[in-house]
This record gives sequence, C-alpha cells and structure tokens, in this order.
Amino acid sequence: MKTEIFFISDLHLALEKPEITTKFLYFLQHHATNAKALYILGDLFDVWVGDDDFTPPINKLKQELKRLTLNGTEIFLQAGNRDFLLGSKFCTETGITLLSDYAVIELNGVKTLLTHGDLLCTDDLPYQAFRQKSHTVEWQENVLSKPLLLRLLVARWYRIRSFFHKKNKSAKIMDVNQQTVESVMREYHVLRLIHGHTHRPAIHDFNLDNQAVQRFVLTEWKKQPVHLLGWNNKHFYTFEL
Repeated sequence: MKTEIFFISDLHLALEKPEITTKFLYFLQHHATNAKALYILGDLFDVWVGDDDFTPPINKLKQELKRLTLNGTEIFLQAGNRDFLLGSKFCTETGITLLSDYAVIELNGVKTLLTHGDLLCTDDLPYQAFRQKSHTVEWQENVLSKPLLLRLLVARWYRIRSFFHKKNKSAKIMDVNQQTVESVMREYHVLRLIHGHTHRPAIHDFNLDNQAVQRFVLTEWKKQPVHLLGWNNKHFYTFEL
C-alpha cells in the first residue's frame, strides 16, 4: 500500500534546461511511482503560454505524468507565478487535479496549508498589482486569444524582463511577509504551512497565538543536488536527488 507523499515546487522546466527535465523524469520514474500522492506547489514550468503549447519537453512530461496517475499516484498541482495559465485541458491530459491558490490537507491529523508562496510576498507591491490584473478572466482570455508563436515570443521577453527586475529588488521585498504568513495561517486554522516561490529552502519554527507552528519552504530545482521533502505517514523527511 502506497503511503508516501512528496511536496515539490519551482522546477521551472523549459527546453533550455534539459538537465532539470532529466532529473524530474528520474524522480517520477524512481520515486513518485511508489508514492500515494505528489503535490506540485507551483512553477512546474518556467513559463506556460496555454494548454495548446506542444513545444518540447511538454509532450514527454505529459506522458510521464499520465503514466504516474494511471499507476495510482494522485498528483495535485497549484499554479505558480510562471505557469498560472495552466488549464483544464492540461489536467485532463495528465490526470492531474488542479488546486486553488490555498489548499488545506491533513497529515496525521494536523491541518497543513499548501500554497505556491507568491501571495505571501506582500511587500512586493508591483508584483502583487500585476498578479491581481493577470488573474482576471478578461486578461487571460485576451492573452490566450493570441497566436501561439506570438505568446511564446512574448513569454521569452517577459522572462528576460523579470530577470532584470529581480536584480533591482531587495532580498527582503522578494521574501514572505511574516505578518501575512501569520494572518493566512489564522484564517485557515492551520499549524503548518508548506510553500515554494522564494527559493529559500528552510524549516521555520515559531509561535502563533501561543501554539507551536511550522513553515516549510521548498527548494528550487537546479543542476546541483537538491533536497526534496517527503512525508511517510508519520513525519517529514528530506532526501537528495
């Protein structure tokens, strides 16, 4: 009986990052295949321009994700700030369940909140303004109505612009706001929070309303070995990939 659960985020899969794709496929074939569930908490892809995109390595990844779900592993996906245009067609083709921006699960009786993490970075006002605009139905329908080639070209420009914008932002602004973290945890009545986005893997222990709580930050995938987060029905553990 499958009992293990894995939590990953920020793979940023793209054609120009073949080593990350290879690492992810290995993970799916040698680790996740024996898991009860896999939670992907955003930015699976470096950019997603629509479910009609067929550029490599998308089709290969779809096949492997579908194989995994058919094998009995449940896969849950939250959209990130790079792939928030992922839609129902992608989920149907892979067997993945798309989650809302905040999702609560129970691990050994403890309520655990899952989110990508960008909503917690409330000090980054320009990004939050863009996020609010880009998540409207009108904005997304306008983008998806454009030809695929144009969307791919715009996405490449957006990634370059994003790179230079980040260089000019302070590290503090791009991290989570602690007050926002505490407010969200109170709202969802949870003692544990798991997220990605900031690329600052760590486990933060703190007190919230006289209760011990934890915040797990998932790692960004890269060429070098990464430490992933697993749950074995009793406790968390990390392993190197």
